[in-house]
Amino acid sequence: MMPLRRFAMHRPADLREAAEMLDHYGETGSLYAGGTELLLAMRHDLLRYEHLIDVKAVTGLDGIERRDGRLHIGAAATHRMIERSAVVRESLPVMAEMAANVANVRVRATGTLGGNLCFAEPHSDPATLLLALDGSARAQGKSGERTVAMDELLAGAYENSLGRDEVLTGVDVPLPGPSQRAAYLKFQVHERPLLGLALSLDLDDDGGEIRRARCAVGCVSPTPCRSTAAEGLIAGPAESVEQRLQEAGDTLADEAALVDDREGSAEYKRHLIGVLLRRAAKKCLDGQGARP
Repeated sequence: MMPLRRFAMHRPADLREAAEMLDHYGETGSLYAGGTELLLAMRHDLLRYEHLIDVKAVTGLDGIERRDGRLHIGAAATHRMIERSAVVRESLPVMAEMAANVANVRVRATGTLGGNLCFAEPHSDPATLLLALDGSARAQGKSGERTVAMDELLAGAYENSLGRDEVLTGVDVPLPGPSQRAAYLKFQVHERPLLGLALSLDLDDDGGEIRRARCAVGCVSPTPCRSTAAEGLIAGPAESVEQRLQEAGDTLADEAALVDDREGSAEYKRHLIGVLLRRAAKKCLDGQGARP
């Protein structure tokens, strides 16, 4: 591991100044929040920046609140803050459960949601869950603020779609209704997830019919993969969903374009997707799935 190259740390007073700094420093500058992945990449000389723009102290960027039927989580909120937030636990407990199992407590106390999403590491727990929950990101640049769908934000492995002067300010997630259930499960070795699967179900009033489903798998492709075809297979009578899950899992695996690598064969990953999908569906239908 190499020593870190020298760099300057800048602390903008607000988002406008942060956007101006990003634009000014161009390719030599990067935003800095928790730094858990950024500094490690710089130490290994995989990334080189002369200027880091520290946004942790920007007022309000770590806020968590319910607003307009959505849960808003600021980009500078740490995983630990999300895990422990009473608002998150009450409004979207699956998000708190996921955050409680990110890496280790040191990373959770330092790493931020915005940093995780912007770094676009393929083995991201939050990105996979947010894709299944229909989450969206908000970004602010010199020209104003815009909303970015989660699948548009994640442009590829270690690549996001934000403009050069844009700062991710937060994430918005629709608040689930009483008929909705969600689960996030993962398989991992040590602290690194090898496969994460998120499932959200919208049930009818008596729980006998799955009206809609959203599912996503992560860690097996450059970005999390959601399959509307698999979701269509899951929807239908709840009592017979087990008969449809195998085909749904295979469909999700096909769309994720699984490959053989050092983390396992494509066949093994396909098997894991099927196992986790069945477990997630059972958790949701048994009433254990996180809900308001």
